Amino acid sequence: MRDKLASVVERYDLTARFLDNSAIAAVTEYLNTGQARIQAVAMINANAVEIVREAARQLFEELPYLIQPGGNAYTTRRHAMYLRDMDYFLRYGSYALLTGDNSVLDERLLAGLRDTFNSLGIPLGPTALSIQLMKNRIKEKMAGAGLENTGLVDEPFDYMIRELSETDV
Repeated sequence: MRDKLASVVERYDLTARFLDNSAIAAVTEYLNTGQARIQAVAMINANAVEIVREAARQLFEELPYLIQPGGNAYTTRRHAMYLRDMDYFLRYGSYALLTGDNSVLDERLLAGLRDTFNSLGIPLGPTALSIQLMKNRIKEKMAGAGLENTGLVDEPFDYMIRELSETDV
């Protein structure tokens, strides 16, 4: 798992270039938001169960067919798997938030996920919506805790949403 610093250095190393102002600005921004990232991840960790529970409640309220007979979250087993998957997305999103680098999402979560979900008949739209609902809940909790830089949450969660929402042309 890489962080923003390692990603920037690797990119410049591969092209055999010295760090320019753009690279230094990216690293500076990452370092300047370090404390806010740590606070956000601590808040997520302390409230993970509630974040998943509330996002799932809202998801099933908005898309009740998921928990009705024939729906992907119908039966206790499938419902539990849905919650487990939401927890995975939340956990890996927090890793990417802390490191400031989305590569962990590609390497450990998203690689092959679309194909797996499609082969199992798991709809990607509700999955992407569940991630959006968790992101919204995290931002609400952060604001409630007095953490001002809620925008830090956008990058990793929006990345997951985009990756799951893309369609083949």
